[in-house]
Amino acid sequence: MEEIIVEVILLKKRYGLLALVIFAVFLAILVVKGDIVPKPQQKSKINIPKKIMPKDMDLAGGPERKVRGFPKREIVDLITMYPDLFIASGDSKEKKVALTFDDGPDDIFTPQILDVLKEKNVKATFFVIGKRVEGYPEVMRRIVDECHLVGNHTWSHPDIMKISLEDAKQEVLKTEKVLKKYCQDSSDGIKIFRSPYGSIDPKRIEFFGDMGYKIISWNVDSLDWKGLSAEEVKTNILENVTKGSIILQHSAGGEGEDLSGSVEALPEIIDVLKEEGFEFVTIDEILKYKEKESKQEKDKQK
Repeated sequence: MEEIIVEVILLKKRYGLLALVIFAVFLAILVVKGDIVPKPQQKSKINIPKKIMPKDMDLAGGPERKVRGFPKREIVDLITMYPDLFIASGDSKEKKVALTFDDGPDDIFTPQILDVLKEKNVKATFFVIGKRVEGYPEVMRRIVDECHLVGNHTWSHPDIMKISLEDAKQEVLKTEKVLKKYCQDSSDGIKIFRSPYGSIDPKRIEFFGDMGYKIISWNVDSLDWKGLSAEEVKTNILENVTKGSIILQHSAGGEGEDLSGSVEALPEIIDVLKEEGFEFVTIDEILKYKEKESKQEKDKQK
């Protein structure tokens, strides 16, 4: 009887040791997989330099988050009123989209956006602020040297609805003058205008039109100026893109604005749209289509 008890105890110990070994192996596997000890979160590839934009480079009208958004501005069908002047999209029959970036250049986000565009072999349109062009000449030179299109976004980014037409004119002319140093061979690049905050009315459209500008709006807004995550920016763009879309993002911001989510989202946005068969174009190509469309419409009316 005693022998049997001893054998049972030995058997229990033997299987207990085996169970312990099995448990230890299982635990080790879980640790390696990170199920028990979490793997450290992968750091974002976006390296944000610890810099703050100088006060004199800030947006004259204030950060986008304080000026745009609610309450919503009255919506006027400017596209129908001014089909040849106010452009918000391209050809709705072709899979072409235009990436546009506002408020640059700076030395924080703009270079990272340029890095992505270069890696992906995509050309975009940058609506630049004159005083920032003057403040960051090397970044501006890179935009031009890498064959991106450049548009006028005023000298200091005021809300042009709150200043006189003469002051608005000077904002545009001053920027036009500094852009000529970079875009001597591209008259198209300095004859497209985007109004800060998207604020504009019929009177100002006609006014800038008389100055020889096309006013460029958008029909897909990333809302990146809200400091959104990469996932949120991707969703805002990819769920709303259609043939001929003009997409709005920012390559620099106002006081306290974090655009790292927009920068981080950009590579995947480009990859997804390419996989879906979209071609990336600059705004001058959109305008060529619009001119062709306008001519065909006029020919029909003859």
